[in-house]
Amino acid sequence: MFVLAVLFFILNLFSRSSDASAILNPTVRLFLSTSLSLFLPAMSYLYSEAKNAVGQTADLSVRARTILMWMFLVELLRKKVEAILVTAGMQGYSDTIDSASRVVWLGSLVFFNLRSAGKKALYGSLWVLAAAKLVQRFVTVELGKHSFAYGKNPQLIASYMTQMLKLQGEAGSDVLKGCNYAVIGEEELKKKAGPKGYKLDELEKAISEADSSVVTVGKIWALAEKDTLLHRDPKLKRLCLSFALHKLLRRRLEEYPITDAEASNCRDLVFKGLWREGMGGEDAIQVFSDELQFLCEYYHSVLPVVFASPFFFVHNYILFPIIVWAFCILMLILAFAYEEVWEFIVFLISNWFMVSLLCSHTSTPEWRTHPLLRRIIPSIVSVRNTMNQPQVCFKQFSVLRFSRLSLPLPTREVPEEAKTLIMERLARVSRDAPLSNGMSVLRSAEHRLSIQSHELSWACKSDSIAEVILTWHIATALLDATYRRQRGTRPEDGREAATALSGYCAYLVAFHPKLLPDDKDGTELVHADMKRQLREEMGGWWGYYRSGESDRYTKLMQVARTRQEETTVISKGARLGKVFIDRYKDDARERVWKLLGDLWTEVMLYVAPTSGELHMKAHKEALAEGGEFITVLWAIVTHTGITRPAEQVEAPLRTISIAG
Repeated sequence: MFVLAVLFFILNLFSRSSDASAILNPTVRLFLSTSLSLFLPAMSYLYSEAKNAVGQTADLSVRARTILMWMFLVELLRKKVEAILVTAGMQGYSDTIDSASRVVWLGSLVFFNLRSAGKKALYGSLWVLAAAKLVQRFVTVELGKHSFAYGKNPQLIASYMTQMLKLQGEAGSDVLKGCNYAVIGEEELKKKAGPKGYKLDELEKAISEADSSVVTVGKIWALAEKDTLLHRDPKLKRLCLSFALHKLLRRRLEEYPITDAEASNCRDLVFKGLWREGMGGEDAIQVFSDELQFLCEYYHSVLPVVFASPFFFVHNYILFPIIVWAFCILMLILAFAYEEVWEFIVFLISNWFMVSLLCSHTSTPEWRTHPLLRRIIPSIVSVRNTMNQPQVCFKQFSVLRFSRLSLPLPTREVPEEAKTLIMERLARVSRDAPLSNGMSVLRSAEHRLSIQSHELSWACKSDSIAEVILTWHIATALLDATYRRQRGTRPEDGREAATALSGYCAYLVAFHPKLLPDDKDGTELVHADMKRQLREEMGGWWGYYRSGESDRYTKLMQVARTRQEETTVISKGARLGKVFIDRYKDDARERVWKLLGDLWTEVMLYVAPTSGELHMKAHKEALAEGGEFITVLWAIVTHTGITRPAEQVEAPLRTISIAG
């Protein structure tokens, strides 16, 4: 029990101090869930031994009562590692039945083995608390499953979007003010089931009226012009947009298609409203990152932030605890109290609760005029700002530095330069500039004239995107290692984006091949062949795992000078790296990094669109770990209808030898 207590303390102290999230790492969740599952049978055996040691007539010994207390504490802590799935099916009922059987069994241990009235009252209060928590969780999840605001929301949103787009007229100069995407309240609409979804009565009236139950993105944007709170902090209105978009993307994950009309409308929303030419990509990327956080917490939250609203807060965290604590006043145990306090804090500062408050602020005039109510949102915003809010980050992998002994992998924030390049490239895609695996960048007039990039087209001539990624990753890593950036100096344009996206794409090949468009087995084979080639170059297993960055760099540069004709990933990457290093010496460093920045942006976006249902399922599974940056990009291209070309037909090019 001491080990479990220490583990929970460390988990909360170090993981939650930097990220107020309602999801738990799947590995940690699996470990804790397994540990707790094994703990109860072991304690049951020890309890029986302690009980039998004093005979059937005597009261339970101190040892037996201590073990019984431990079993109650484990049961109360168990819900901290169980995800709240409002879309769960029979698996959810199986877990509930399993939990109920444990609670009933613990109750039998209390009421049939303790003889002292005082002890029975003490342990009985713990049992009441455990049973109440179980009933509360079951009722909450069941109500959520059958609610049009949660479990049935995808069906409702599908009908809402179809009918809303038919009613919506031409967008004005401010696209976001005219956006009628539902943030909250669509479940209050009058609806009637039909053969093609729900028919929503009085939808136009609900959308147009400022004080109706349906709060739209446009209403929040319009209010922001005259409301001090929303005008002072634009992040709040963008958070509501993220919430509205997460409903659309969740519908896609639950196999409701996005129509062409919706994709076109969303494309205008993103590229004519949320982001425009000349703007940085920070705000736009953050909107989709927050959207992904909503999805992560919806499917994998261990806390009930999905149901966040003032009404739920009052009933779940004020009325219900008062009733329960009336029976459990003696249950003031430090570990459990700590968990409850943190859950309370996470709930209050969650994006879900903030969106709910903002919708109440938008739809209810009293919220904007009442002296107490109007202080709620600024107070919560102040608390949120004092905590470290999660940034858009991704992991980095390097062929020059990685070995299994160097885990965990480093994580870095997505550079602002990369976000801007990504949004600019996406905007060009929406203007009929299709994505490629990097070939279009090499053939562009800008790079052909400045650095003769068309001579490097051989490095993109592969049916495997994993091979292209690893080839260019090795080249980028060699160039970066040869000419390291001096501290205090401004990096060349494209350098930060190129090195960061290169490391992340290589990480996807090595650790998340399912998120790439190629077949998973094929991607894993390319990566395994690359490791085998590098291992052979380093002299076997010992040299591979003991070699440092300088050793690998030296070996790869030797490969580049001596093996011009080989077509392995290692040799092609080394040769390509040497080309860039040679051209870097010719005072072309700005042009080289600009080319690499554009190419890695192209490759990053090329792998983002869905290539099939298995690919989409992989993105859904990635939400369990908080989501990957590629899933943020997938959300953007899914909303805007951007896809890869079905087939790329390459015009023949004369390949110029770059030997020597």
